[in-house]
Amino acid sequence: MSQVFHRSTNIWSKVSIVLGLAFVTFLAWIVVSLSWSGYVTGQSVTVDQPVQFSHAHHVGSMGIDCRYCHTTVEESPFANIPPTKTCMNCHSQIWTSAPILEPVRASFRDNTPLRWTRVHDLPDFVYFNHSIHVAKGVGCVTCHGRVDRMPLMLQENSLQMSWCLNCHRNPDQYIRPRDQVFSMTYERPANDPDFGKRLVTEYKIADVKQLTSCSTCHR
Repeated sequence: MSQVFHRSTNIWSKVSIVLGLAFVTFLAWIVVSLSWSGYVTGQSVTVDQPVQFSHAHHVGSMGIDCRYCHTTVEESPFANIPPTKTCMNCHSQIWTSAPILEPVRASFRDNTPLRWTRVHDLPDFVYFNHSIHVAKGVGCVTCHGRVDRMPLMLQENSLQMSWCLNCHRNPDQYIRPRDQVFSMTYERPANDPDFGKRLVTEYKIADVKQLTSCSTCHR
C-alpha cells in the first residue's frame, strides 16, 4: 500500500505540537498575569470619592491618629467609615467655605450620609476581623501601606489569599508591639532576630496549622 502522508508531514506534526504547547503556555501566562494585575485586584488603583480625602494631609501632616476616624477598629470586625459629624468636628471651624468640602457640609446640613467607595473590599466569602489583628500586633501599615503618604487612598497590596497566607505562615516577621500598631513610622529592631518570635509567644498567636486552616478565614 502506498504511503498516504508525505514524509515531511512528520516534521509539521511535531512543529504543530510545539506551537500548540507554546500557545497554551502563553495563554496560561496571560490568565495568571491578569489575575494578579491591578485591573483584577484593585491594587495601586485610586477610586473616585464624593470628597477626595487626603490621608497624606490628615495623617501625615496633621498627625491625626487612625482611631480618631476609625473608632471601632480595636473592638469590632469592621473599621468603620467615619460619619460626617467626625469631619465637621474640625471643618465647622476650619476651611468652612472651601468648595471641595461642600459635599461634607451638605451631608451634615441635610443629615444624609456621604456615599464613600470602599477601597479595601474583600469578597463576602472571606472573614476578616480588624480587632483580632490589632490585638495580635498587626500594624495598619502591614495591610494598608503608608497611608500617611497617600494623597488619594489606594489599595497597597493585592489582598489575594496567597498574600494573606504569607503573613499567617510567618507571623513573627510581621507583628509589632501593640503600642506601635497605629504608628506609620515604626521599624523593627534590626539587631534582635528573635524579637518577632517573642511577640508570637507573648501575644499567644495561634500556631501555623490553625492560622492557615480554611475555616479560619472562610466560615
